[in-house]
Amino acid sequence: MEPTLSQVASAVDATWVMVAAVLVIFMQAGFALLEAGSTRMKNAGHVAGKTILTFGICSLAFWALGFGFTFGTGNSFIGLSGFFFDGSEEQAAAAFQSLSYASIPAGIKFLFQLGFAGVSLAIAWGGFAERAKLSVYFVFGVLFTVLIYPVVGHWVWGGGWLGSLGMQDFAGSTVVHLQGAVAALAATILLKPRIGKYNRDGSSNLIPGHNQVYTVLGVIILWVGWFGFNAGSTLGSVSGFFGYVALTTNLAAAAGAVAALAISWIVMGKADIPSMLNGVLAALVAITASCAFVEPWAAVVIGAVAGIVTFYTAILFDRLGIDDPVYAFSVHGIAGIWGTLSTGLFATPELVEKVGIGAPGLFYGGGFHQLGVQALGLAGALVYVFAVSYGLLAIMKATMGLRVTEEEEVVGLDLSEHGTYGYPELLHHDSKVHREGGSASAYSAQSLT
Repeated sequence: MEPTLSQVASAVDATWVMVAAVLVIFMQAGFALLEAGSTRMKNAGHVAGKTILTFGICSLAFWALGFGFTFGTGNSFIGLSGFFFDGSEEQAAAAFQSLSYASIPAGIKFLFQLGFAGVSLAIAWGGFAERAKLSVYFVFGVLFTVLIYPVVGHWVWGGGWLGSLGMQDFAGSTVVHLQGAVAALAATILLKPRIGKYNRDGSSNLIPGHNQVYTVLGVIILWVGWFGFNAGSTLGSVSGFFGYVALTTNLAAAAGAVAALAISWIVMGKADIPSMLNGVLAALVAITASCAFVEPWAAVVIGAVAGIVTFYTAILFDRLGIDDPVYAFSVHGIAGIWGTLSTGLFATPELVEKVGIGAPGLFYGGGFHQLGVQALGLAGALVYVFAVSYGLLAIMKATMGLRVTEEEEVVGLDLSEHGTYGYPELLHHDSKVHREGGSASAYSAQSLT
């Protein structure tokens, strides 16, 4: 029998969302390169390798419990069905009413949402970089995926209390990015700064990443992956609306890149590449909530503001003694807050009606109602995620410990945690020089300290 027009449309939608899921999951490669390039050579293998480990942990925990807690039928606080998801349409129909609006297969819905949970967890790890024990990634990875991420996810997307109020977070400025960033902040506070980051007088020392090319490539991968992240959240392609979402996403990212580079040039006297890269990511984070609700000109404004604000907040947090190696809270937290609030300002009546969530923003005659809902959602998410993350990590610190020893940190996590170096040729060179009684090159010595 020839397929009906409806069946063809469903197949096209399913194919697009599957492609989008792959793009979101491939963002892990972007995080691996970004984090490895932003940290020192002696930790590069560890930082990149734990990306694979933690996505594996997240996949198993989200399949067993996280998916059900996020989207399962339950109450306004948490989902209570669909655990150990078997991929069947029967279980999906019974357990996941909040996802019933999309006609794509249940297995694709799961993979798409898994990608989001994995991104949020990857963001959280930024606060652990270069000083956390490998065992911490196992324990907190499970706890974050089961007890933290699903709760706010259910509040907004799973039929919870924020969703019923009409909170607008199309692809996760709050649900994904803010949650990961707040967990990273809690970890950064408890772990304390890296050795050598601050002097006794409180002044900060720059600890540059070892490979700026890696960070650039990582950001490009994340930029491309974001089309799956935002445009894929339409959970369909037949209407063509996913193209509009991709347009606003790209405009915001472009504006963030240009604005951040320009402000760094004005303030520092040099066009700073890391600031530009942070501007791109901050803009993408900000537009994630509003990409389906705002006009193109507003997307440019949202992206540019995110790039500029992130530049200044990164400097501020460094001066406050918060050692955040990859600027997780500035890029994903502050920009996530701005992006979530921006829909309360720029959401248009036509797009709100099209998406079917919330009300128009302040600048389009909607008054302060939607802005208030967005602010309430932010406050709830911030309090919950920080309290639970800090509490769990404090318990872990008192029982199993969070941080490697001083000696292990100085040697580097590649060797101390894995027994192998991410750049073995350089390690072999230094060992040979040492055996022959010489001194290693300044470059090699610096990479190992």
